[in-house]
Amino acid sequence: MAAAAVYFFSAISSEAATFRFSSSGHQRHAASATNTSLVSFKLLSPKTTIKCRGVLKISCSESSHSSNEEKCPGRPKTQPKGKELREQQAELGNLQDAMFLDAIVKVFCTVIEPDYSLPWQKKRLYESTGSAFMIGDRKLLTNAHCVTVNHDTLVQVKRRGDDTKYVAKVLARGVDCDLALLSVESEEFWKGVKPLHLGHLPHLQDAVTVVGYPLGGDTILNTKGVVSRIEVNSYGYGASDLLCIHIDAAINPGNSGGPVFNNHGECIGVALQSYCCPENIGYVIPTTVVSHFLNDCERNEKYRGFPCLGIQLQKLENPALCAYFQVQPNEGLLVRGVEPTSVARYILEPGDVIVSFDDVPIGSKDAVPFISDEHSAFHYLISQKFSGDGVDLGIIRAGEFMKDHVVLKPRVDLVPYYIDGVQPSYLVIAGMVFTPLSDPLLSRENFSIGLKAKAQYSSASFKDQQIVILSKECK
Repeated sequence: MAAAAVYFFSAISSEAATFRFSSSGHQRHAASATNTSLVSFKLLSPKTTIKCRGVLKISCSESSHSSNEEKCPGRPKTQPKGKELREQQAELGNLQDAMFLDAIVKVFCTVIEPDYSLPWQKKRLYESTGSAFMIGDRKLLTNAHCVTVNHDTLVQVKRRGDDTKYVAKVLARGVDCDLALLSVESEEFWKGVKPLHLGHLPHLQDAVTVVGYPLGGDTILNTKGVVSRIEVNSYGYGASDLLCIHIDAAINPGNSGGPVFNNHGECIGVALQSYCCPENIGYVIPTTVVSHFLNDCERNEKYRGFPCLGIQLQKLENPALCAYFQVQPNEGLLVRGVEPTSVARYILEPGDVIVSFDDVPIGSKDAVPFISDEHSAFHYLISQKFSGDGVDLGIIRAGEFMKDHVVLKPRVDLVPYYIDGVQPSYLVIAGMVFTPLSDPLLSRENFSIGLKAKAQYSSASFKDQQIVILSKECK
């Protein structure tokens, strides 16, 4: 008598899919599918029908029985990347039971911040939490705003299902890209855990899962969504314009620093922050920025930061402007100003038009070639470089094309965005307290609009220049 088999189907999403089966060997072939998510097959017992969960409804009788599982051709093909990565490619439906989630830890940061208005004093102790994950070489990756090296700080981490808190050391902290690197000396902390693997830049509408330890509980939590947009954005905790992934999955307080996975179990970024006004808008730091941060730390044995040209640019969308500066329509960006501390001051002048960056053409609407047919902002090209790298700029000056070489350096801020590792400096003279202006001080005091504008738009004339203000008048 012909043997029959029962298969149990588990589809990750509710998209429809249709399958047909050959009558020998139970080989499964996708006839049509509107979903490219993972589909799992599990042999239950020999019966006469195929039962399905979700929207799939298939029944058939087979003439032979085979226990060999074959992958569905309708699923996206991926190259094998070793045993560890295959183990990490768990079904998202069973994500809570996936072993690689042990590599995701909860971060506890106990801080005593200084009082920037009264710089000789400190504020009350407070504790914040976040998420982090293991990346190899006994290192953890998290957000810079989840930890700090300022002043009196204690950073601890806790593994999933373990009540023990281990002391962590901050190895590097990049405020401009909001990433930090941690290490834990305890041998017990690393036992039986494999690090996560960093994947590639996702595509639009790819399914993603955000994993971390948000507020409201101690257990790990995941939220799901899709990639909505990939473009250059200004990071909220720094001053750099870097590549950023927009997703529609919730990123709640405490999720920051946790990994974001694709459907193949690869980490495609680090949870950054969410938009407080519209719903379902979250931001993810892509692996391209993460790799730049890690490579910078490795090359220089410390983090130096993303470089910049130190110039102010303007789009050339007006045809009259293009004619005035003698450039072709939709070509180049106009240089409005050059910062005094920038190395580009020896090469560029206001009124120059930059038309290429290392032979990559630049459009007049701040557009450069990106992935597929997409375009990104000019800052994307700069963010691919390291401090000290040289680039060739194509320039049109007074209608004449010229090429010149410039070395990229980190930006020198007139008003620092943060004060790392030191107590704010101050000077008391005749009962008056003078202190340098900084962004933390601006955010805590009600200063005039003019001072805030100067702090935001002015450039330093020389290195280590400061704006000193009268903070308090002692009586």
